[in-house]
Amino acid sequence: MPEHPIPSLKSLRGLWTRSLITWPDGRCDTDTEVRWLQGPSLYIDLRQPARRPDFSGVRGFRDLDATHLEWLVRQEGFAGRLSFDGAFFEWGRDIDLQPIGVYSDAGRLWLEPGRMVEEGRDVAYLEHWHCQDAALMARANDRCYAARLRRLADERDGFLVCVDGLFMFAKARPLPLPRANSLAECLQLAVTREQRDAWLDCEISFGTLVGSAFEIQHSSLPWREGTHGEMVLSDDALLVGEAGQAGRSEWRIIEAEGESTVLAA
Repeated sequence: MPEHPIPSLKSLRGLWTRSLITWPDGRCDTDTEVRWLQGPSLYIDLRQPARRPDFSGVRGFRDLDATHLEWLVRQEGFAGRLSFDGAFFEWGRDIDLQPIGVYSDAGRLWLEPGRMVEEGRDVAYLEHWHCQDAALMARANDRCYAARLRRLADERDGFLVCVDGLFMFAKARPLPLPRANSLAECLQLAVTREQRDAWLDCEISFGTLVGSAFEIQHSSLPWREGTHGEMVLSDDALLVGEAGQAGRSEWRIIEAEGESTVLAA
């Protein structure tokens, strides 16, 4: 066990970025853009590979070419609950861009000067994490809200995490993935284009939040970037309206935690 301070769940609230992941065989990755937004217990995480192709002409799934698809399927992202048993932290994955893995996502965390280190429990890896903004992290205890959602129109699951001017949103795909080692393998099994698009249609987005107004800055579906609108919260529902779209998407709140005034208009 490392002789360093171990963070508490409460101290992890806020935005974390990753600078490094290494594996025992010598491989390492310093290029993938990783954003992990942690609420009181619910969290959302998005990991996007470097050398992203140009998506400026893409408005939806039907505009994707082979280069776009090759990059999209290498993304990772998940949403769920972070738990701690006194030894290991475990990130439950209720929504996952990739197929369900064989091993749990669990590991040790400890604090070192200028970074937090994560060591895998079931899979051997080491990651270096950094808090995005010390002031934001300090305010996160009071300016933090998260919810588990279900969309009324189609019963899709969703997650929302908001921390002092930042938010992440996750929406499950309409069809479950087949058993496979990767999303790329899943798409090879698609019989129709509609099936392929449904398997791709899992959104994890990150953006800014001013009261109830939001703007998406990064998304697993890049054509969603730049989308802005308003999220209106009530006791048991979240209404999401987007600029240029008629009506609002209504989500039932299954579970909520934290301070709901983060979304106050």
